[in-house]
Amino acid sequence: MDQHHGNDHGNDHGTPPRLTRLTFHGPLSDARAAAIIDRLAGTAPPRTVLDIGCGWGAFMLPVLEAVPGATGVGVDLNAEDLARGRAAAEQRGLADRVAFVEESGIGTTRGPADLVLCLGAGHALTDQSPPGHIKAALEALRGLVTPNGRVLYGEGFWEQPPPPDRLAAMWPGASAGELPDLAGLVDLAVAAGFRPSWIETANADEWDAFESGYQSDTEDWLAAHPGHPLAAETRARLDAHRANWLRGYRGYLGIAYLTLTPAA
Repeated sequence: MDQHHGNDHGNDHGTPPRLTRLTFHGPLSDARAAAIIDRLAGTAPPRTVLDIGCGWGAFMLPVLEAVPGATGVGVDLNAEDLARGRAAAEQRGLADRVAFVEESGIGTTRGPADLVLCLGAGHALTDQSPPGHIKAALEALRGLVTPNGRVLYGEGFWEQPPPPDRLAAMWPGASAGELPDLAGLVDLAVAAGFRPSWIETANADEWDAFESGYQSDTEDWLAAHPGHPLAAETRARLDAHRANWLRGYRGYLGIAYLTLTPAA
């Protein structure tokens, strides 16, 4: 879900594991997810769901469980995540109601859908560089939702203006101008033709749980395999990401979850 997190690779054959301890690929608690799904399923339940940058479908699958008869399509470029999603759908008895498709979301013709999910994956809809990527993603989402449907959009914003030393410790090329504040983000959604039905943001506990879970399985693997041929590069990657988080964007980068209704 989070555009500033890369893809770590691993399997069960002696290499570092990958994201096995995360439910969602972003700072989202089970409680918040359940509340959002209750709202989305309880009012005008969607018949069709489109998940852009779906990963392993961690949010889409419980939506389909909450709305019997609804069908879903998840689009992503990560084959490993898609395979995980297909296996989860099979385990939940949803395999006949969902498809996981390995393709780009840019210019997708998979819509329109009654519910469009785009959680931390706006970059999957556009090749625009920041800061124009958010405007472009929202305009693309406006064209993918049915007239009476809804969009759940998870996007980054600055909780407070980051000082230069913090920016220097974040992801490569981070700049204060690449993200808006929360009010600016909502303004962009309105300008794209939406009304904000619900505005909420990830809290500090959700962020800490996500960042810890993001690396936890690999950290434990590294502790148990200090002499492995991949140990040095794995250690460097883990240490660099932890520094990006703790010395860089922790307390500055926010994630908003906007439930958006297309304006007539």
